Amino acid sequence: MEPRVAELKQKIEGTLCPFGFEVYPFQVAWYNELLPPAFHLPFPGPTLAFVVLSTPAMFDRALKPFLKSCHLQTLRDPVDQCVSYHLKSVTEKFPELHIEVIADYEVHPNRRPKILAQTAAHVAGAAYYYQRQDVDADPWGTQHIAGVCIHPRFGGWFAIRGVMLLPGIEVPNLLPRKPPDCVPTRAARITLLEGFNFHWRDWTYRDAVTPEERYSEEQKIYFSTPPAQRLALLGLAQPSGHPSTTSEHPLSLLTKPQDSRRLRSWLSPSVSPPASPGP
Repeated sequence: MEPRVAELKQKIEGTLCPFGFEVYPFQVAWYNELLPPAFHLPFPGPTLAFVVLSTPAMFDRALKPFLKSCHLQTLRDPVDQCVSYHLKSVTEKFPELHIEVIADYEVHPNRRPKILAQTAAHVAGAAYYYQRQDVDADPWGTQHIAGVCIHPRFGGWFAIRGVMLLPGIEVPNLLPRKPPDCVPTRAARITLLEGFNFHWRDWTYRDAVTPEERYSEEQKIYFSTPPAQRLALLGLAQPSGHPSTTSEHPLSLLTKPQDSRRLRSWLSPSVSPPASPGP
């Protein structure tokens, strides 16, 4: 890795990694080459960028402290707010880098995604993006099959949170890093893609490789709850009263009542807000 890239990566990691994030560098050109023009990032090809992932540790190290702090706004998803808070802390700590952040959920006015996060993770070498085209003579006929990224150490127990772009910093000599192909056989890829597309509720596709760490039961409860109901789960807001149209499992099938109380106990006023992750 180029010394300049290694130095910048270390700076960003020093701010994000203690909170359960990982960062991987890539050139904008590597991303743009795989996509049609409508999805291109509008920067010169050699522009340096970093994809940001959250590991299972993020839940305890970042989200829980964030929920106990005064930073939460009840009209937005708590995880999105938490990630935004920590990515913003990097831009504030290193203003000279003029970092531009694109979160994984951001869209243009026409609803087109601003970043295809799984493609970014793949070109950065962070996680292999398994798609239908990776299965020879696939068995799915006319069915739509979505792709999924698998991390070499965490399997599917991680999330891609966004991209940090560094306009004006060009690294034409940065060498591509291929993502580890940790699901190499046709049979295993079929099992993975079918698990992700048809049986995602049972979490098993995430174990496509034996992970170093999985989501805790608390995380499973949280992420299995429809987004509109998560604030109510945490005791931060009341549900709207409208019946849910989601096909996700209801919370009552996933946990015991004391587990929900444990989730809400994160917000106990006796716990002091965390120190700022900024400078």
